Amino acid sequence: MDDHSYDRAIKKLEALQSRYPYGRYAQQAQMEVAYAYFKQGEPAPALAALDRFAKQFPNSPNLDYVHYLRGLINFNENINSFTNTTFQQDPSERDPVALRVSFDAFKELVTRFPNSKYAPDARQRMQYLLITLAKHEIHIASYYLRRGAPIAAVNRAQGVLTDYPQTAQTRDALQIMVQAYSKLGLTDLQKDTQRILDINIAKDGIKPSQSYFKERETPWWKFWEI
Repeated sequence: MDDHSYDRAIKKLEALQSRYPYGRYAQQAQMEVAYAYFKQGEPAPALAALDRFAKQFPNSPNLDYVHYLRGLINFNENINSFTNTTFQQDPSERDPVALRVSFDAFKELVTRFPNSKYAPDARQRMQYLLITLAKHEIHIASYYLRRGAPIAAVNRAQGVLTDYPQTAQTRDALQIMVQAYSKLGLTDLQKDTQRILDINIAKDGIKPSQSYFKERETPWWKFWEI
């Protein structure tokens, strides 16, 4: 493991587990196998090893690490994919399944083990994931608006207000709703939503004329470096 020879390490660790399944090093070996697969870029067997560990050792004091590593694997699976790395694609534009699984794993960690040494990092990653998931919904709502489906756009934007109320993407959602209501000819709803948007913008010290639909000044991947 220290030499980064993960394939050889996996073979040795799996042999140890096979010969001494109830030995004093069995738990540690299984966690090391999961980590080695993770470092080798093989998320599926890494997650399978973590699932086996959780079933075999439900009372292990190392379960916080298991939840953390599960969250980290899914986090990296979305963030560090070939497509993202090569084309600098925003992860919010991709299928959010891995992000949600990652968030759930981190949430399980901080809920069950709030004092774990992995909890602070997990909380920061959860914050990032919430923002990314909210942006995913904004991308979809914007797409519906461009495609001439204002009702679908409103529904998606309202979902952002409901599910991600603490993110800055709520402003984007309100802006989409204003435009959608305008297309639908719902003047009262448009004015009411614009009023709420202006209040939120003014509260942030931003002039109402400024657009919230801006490109990041720095690439998205600079937000978090593994």
